[in-house]
Amino acid sequence: PKGTMAFTGKYEFEGDENYDAFVQKIGLPSDKVEMGRNCKIVTEVVQNGNDFTWTQHFPGGRTTTNTFTVGKEADMETMGGKNFKATVKMEDGKLVADFPNYRHTAEISGGKLVEISTSSGVVYKRTSKKIA
Repeated sequence: PKGTMAFTGKYEFEGDENYDAFVQKIGLPSDKVEMGRNCKIVTEVVQNGNDFTWTQHFPGGRTTTNTFTVGKEADMETMGGKNFKATVKMEDGKLVADFPNYRHTAEISGGKLVEISTSSGVVYKRTSKKIA
């Protein structure tokens, strides 16, 4: 099937657009805002068919891991560390999830991991390059 194993890999933060406008819009606390700015997050994705383990390694050793199956409700954690339930869908090779106050998509484009979060018209784009 199209898109199987396409996401597996390790990706290092390369750049982003609209970070400040976005985190303001979703009400991220200022300490978290500073922590996330130009943060060399390494995202590690393991994909096994429709099952995903999505881990973000932050500088300083903090990690967050979300495990989910496409089309099934899963317990997830937001950027701000809040827990919620979401059903991740696959649309045109992109993973799509509705977080409490934003919509998140992720796709592999040109060998890079491109993540887009949209909240009330503010579009935050984060690009990570594949390192493993």
